Amino acid sequence: MHVDLNFSALDRQFGDFVERVAGERTTEVRLAAMLASRYRAEGHICVPLREVAGTPLGEFVAPPATSWTKKLRASAAVGSSAEFTPLLLDEKDRLYLRRYWEYEQELARTILARAAGARPEVDEQLLERGLEALFPSAGSDGADWQKIAALTAVTNNLCVITGGPGTGKTRTVVAILALLLEQRGGEQLRVALAAPTGKAAARLSESIRGMKESVPASAEARARLPEQATTIHRLLGTIPDSPYFRHNKERPLLADVVVVDEASMVDLALMAKLVAAVPETSRLILLGDKDQLASVEAGNVLADICNTGNTADGAGSPLRECIVELQRNYRFAETGAIYRLSAAVNRGDANSAAKLLKHTGEAEVTWRTLPAAARLAAELHHDVVTGFRTCLAAESPAMALAALQQFRILCAVRKGTYGVEQINALVEEILADAGLLTRGSHWYPGRPVMITRNDYNLGLFNGDTGLILSDAESGGELRAFFLSAEGSLRRFLPTRLPLRETAFAITVHKSQGSEFERLLLILPEKDTPVLTRELLYTGITRARSGVEIWSNEEVFRAAVARPTERTSGLREALWQPAERKQLHQSDFGF
Repeated sequence: MHVDLNFSALDRQFGDFVERVAGERTTEVRLAAMLASRYRAEGHICVPLREVAGTPLGEFVAPPATSWTKKLRASAAVGSSAEFTPLLLDEKDRLYLRRYWEYEQELARTILARAAGARPEVDEQLLERGLEALFPSAGSDGADWQKIAALTAVTNNLCVITGGPGTGKTRTVVAILALLLEQRGGEQLRVALAAPTGKAAARLSESIRGMKESVPASAEARARLPEQATTIHRLLGTIPDSPYFRHNKERPLLADVVVVDEASMVDLALMAKLVAAVPETSRLILLGDKDQLASVEAGNVLADICNTGNTADGAGSPLRECIVELQRNYRFAETGAIYRLSAAVNRGDANSAAKLLKHTGEAEVTWRTLPAAARLAAELHHDVVTGFRTCLAAESPAMALAALQQFRILCAVRKGTYGVEQINALVEEILADAGLLTRGSHWYPGRPVMITRNDYNLGLFNGDTGLILSDAESGGELRAFFLSAEGSLRRFLPTRLPLRETAFAITVHKSQGSEFERLLLILPEKDTPVLTRELLYTGITRARSGVEIWSNEEVFRAAVARPTERTSGLREALWQPAERKQLHQSDFGF
């Protein structure tokens, strides 16, 4: 496990604060506080003190475990579950920021209570008929995991549906909602559809809208299927300049069913607040790919919920009956190169993945050794001109936006020669030299932009991608064009846009929830801890029909061999509940 131990100014200030709370100046306490802050910034929930004890930590050397933990437990700034202190040290010597310990404890308690709670009443005969209509068994080979997932979701108040791209997660949810509507008869069914980003919410809305008419359910059920998704933040009700939401345990959501797509992107704090706000009698359905990249913020919640890697025994956990993994892929043929490559990466098989890349002989997956910096622009020229020509030559904004989804460049990092910022600059130069765009100012026709901060007034959200184009309806003036969740064209003055960045190339993190016909994935020249098998898997599976990877072989192999590791106690709490102490039903302030 790697953590960048270049302590920030915030880490050091927090260390000073904790020392003041402790009432004494001690290196052990200050270092522990700085570590807790730094680990959270790096995506971890807690610091495993036993693992880091005695090791170099930046300009410090950690004390031995026994003396360090003894000093911390004696400090007024470090407490147990019953004490209100900035830091908490649990019985396994895991050091937490108290707020994150509370998030972890409350989420584990709420999920386990939901999984073990009373099951909702169901008309079994009606359900059986509905399942047969939606998932006909004739001619099926092996278990129908979509059918199993639908049965689980209807008969439980918690269902987690995981699976890779193309395994039918959204189709399964549409079927589940149709079944629940039939169970309700003519009664109202309040459904909340949500996703962590505006882009993901829009894609969920679009997918449901495209599927609802083909669902083999009653016409009444199809007509009542919801199709408008929103962001989790908007669903819960953001309070400006506050970590809290309007909906919480005391003021739960007015929903009978809450569906959350792209759950792998949801961090611990947000998931704890979301689950707390779902009424105990309502159904909660989480969708996501447990093997994708972890959330940008702290935690790896979906992987912990799904017990990815089976690191905990889980024999006594009620979660076992609530999780279904969709295993049949409808997008990629199992004999196809993209499927085989993503599967090899996912299981950490660097030899098979490298062999497939170098010897596939198929256009679906290609490999190129990373070109030297001096040759990068020349090597990019063909891919860039071919990939973006149709978009830049399109006759209308709608056609241009559709063409933009045909090709994209993905990078693993933001900075450096092979990072997003430099690649975007090179792409602009290449396209300008080819006469496909003219850069006269910061805003120019053909510039793709990705929103990086939510703007609820404009209805533009982090991850939304649009194009700067001349607008015939405005006398040829420049406008930023985006597609709404309903598929209609929206236009804005470029200067009104919230924070945004050029998006010929985007990071793999920013590509989550997107699909492109073809893509070019560029890795940096040197190995770095950000390169993990989850990053490669996520990048590769964004492509529908073709992916080209530029990398040095040793860097690629190192990435395949490196799984994402984020420390937390959530997986243990969920999958080894017999070891947990009884939690108080206290209000954690969500």
